[in-house]
Amino acid sequence: MSTRGSAVSFEPSEHQHVRFNPLRGDWILVSPHRMKRPWAGQVEEVIEEDIPVHDPKNPLCPRVTRPSGEVNPDYEATFVFTNDFPALLKDVPSPPETDDPLFRAGQALGTCRVMCFHPHANITLPLMSKEQIKAVIDRWIMELDDLGKKYVWVQIFENKGAIMGCSNPHPHCQIWASSFMPNEPQLKDANQKKYFLEHGTPMLMDYVVRELEKKERLVLLNDHWVVVVPYWAVWPYETMVLPRRHVTRMTELSSTEKDSLADIIKRLTTIYDNLFNCSFPYSMGWHGAPTGPRLESDERHWVFHGCYYPPLLRSATVKKFMVGYEMLAQAQRDLTAEQAAQRLKSLPEVHYKLTGSK
Repeated sequence: MSTRGSAVSFEPSEHQHVRFNPLRGDWILVSPHRMKRPWAGQVEEVIEEDIPVHDPKNPLCPRVTRPSGEVNPDYEATFVFTNDFPALLKDVPSPPETDDPLFRAGQALGTCRVMCFHPHANITLPLMSKEQIKAVIDRWIMELDDLGKKYVWVQIFENKGAIMGCSNPHPHCQIWASSFMPNEPQLKDANQKKYFLEHGTPMLMDYVVRELEKKERLVLLNDHWVVVVPYWAVWPYETMVLPRRHVTRMTELSSTEKDSLADIIKRLTTIYDNLFNCSFPYSMGWHGAPTGPRLESDERHWVFHGCYYPPLLRSATVKKFMVGYEMLAQAQRDLTAEQAAQRLKSLPEVHYKLTGSK
């Protein structure tokens, strides 16, 4: 295809363009020519912190007293507790109703839980066994089933690394359940439903088929899962974990699919670490059909999926910030989704700490 008013052929890896995100209904600016700047691709060595297996001052470790006064059990696998400093509480007064369109407030009830993946403070998911990761998945499902009986949205998410604002290196995630649908799920709900009504098929299942055909953004796959850098990715090495069978919620996964998901999580987090030979930071989370009052609703438009949002672009110490144009106009990226996928796909799946490479 030629650019309008020019004989030069469009090349997505050379020329700026915008891409549409059908899940959010918005656009992202892609500026691949910026990767030609002379400092692009610089790799800096990072000195990793020496974290002990057990820290008696770490409130997430076994047998440690937390700020609430509760003593953690001597757990050997996963451990879940109600956050000592939650953003959501179960029982608080609601703001008064108002007809003023400029000053609106609404009820927000919920609960926040912390889930430790492993008793050791110095381990991360890529260094855990598949069986240990499967135990994490089983516990995610248990929590989702429990909280989903009452709350319309249950958000499981992990912030990994100090660069992502994580203040505790112990391997853990958070689970926030709310009486309201947060903004991101609302957008995905509306856009997936619109697509389903127009096409009669779930958007993300059609997307999986197309990505498997094109193979341009494919990073990993096994019998049940596909990992791609989404066509509309915002973060440099953002990935999406998608099922090959249509499932709307994590609670619908078979035992085999859970085993297979553990395999994908271990492989994906390993190649992330191998990208810059560091404990790769990210924010990740799972999205599926709403729960609570919508458990009995027709949610066929939803497809359960995972999102990984890593901030690193050029090295272990250089972060991509969403500032300036991104905050005031729209999201922008330099590295194309296809280039990011090729880079990730080329990495070894044996963790660098296990090979002795630095």
